[in-house]
Amino acid sequence: MATSVETDKDTTPVHARPVESTGTVRLNIWRGDEKGGEMVGYDVPVQEGMVVLDAVLWVQQHVDGDLAVRWNCKAAKCGSCSAEINGFPRLMCKTRLSGYAESEISVRPMHTFPVVKDLVTDVSWNYEVNKRIPKFTPSEKDLQDPEPWNIQQEDVERSIEFRKCIECFLCQDVCHVLRNHGRKDAFFGPRFMARVASLEMHPKDTADRRPLLKGEAGVNMCNITKCCTEVCPEHIHITDNAIIPLKERTADLYFDPVRWLGRKIQGK
Repeated sequence: MATSVETDKDTTPVHARPVESTGTVRLNIWRGDEKGGEMVGYDVPVQEGMVVLDAVLWVQQHVDGDLAVRWNCKAAKCGSCSAEINGFPRLMCKTRLSGYAESEISVRPMHTFPVVKDLVTDVSWNYEVNKRIPKFTPSEKDLQDPEPWNIQQEDVERSIEFRKCIECFLCQDVCHVLRNHGRKDAFFGPRFMARVASLEMHPKDTADRRPLLKGEAGVNMCNITKCCTEVCPEHIHITDNAIIPLKERTADLYFDPVRWLGRKIQGK
């Protein structure tokens, strides 16, 4: 015979629970669409441990149900809730209100991408860029080999770092080539430099993506400011471990004087 077990555990989402306030914070949220918008202020009661996403969802729950915000896991693993908090690109679910001494906090959509509505931006350009990168390409011999591939742990670690990316696109948002100069036509951005690095550094990959890097991917456009590394929530060393090695590989092929002379002799 089945029996029911009573529990006192509250399964109501944090932003929907009755608030035991420890004060209030003035949350200034950008409201608008592709035609324009403005900052609108909301006084939000603060609970211990609240993050910015909690505060935004409180506004949506209790004040303005029309507020548009993209989020999913609330665990800093889906990359959905990217925004600019007090002008700095961050994940809203990973940014505690207690981390700000000021009583007012501003939340804006990512600057680099077109606004859909309020805090939601159109990041589809990134997925189009990803389609232009040649996929993982092992040799025919490796494809036919029935035995498991043996790879050195050092090689695994070099490639696996870039696979931690959650595609929040904060690095794309902060990159000055895309953000300030709007050169989406000339540079794939740091996220996709890391994507290319994860493939190029795989010991079983045979594709040569250096022509792509020198050409439409535009690895030369990066001037190593490391701003992308600074905002990465997964702490991926995008500049040091991906972009700089890719620059070196491209320079070896196209700007090494011995190779240049060899191409001239061969008529290439």
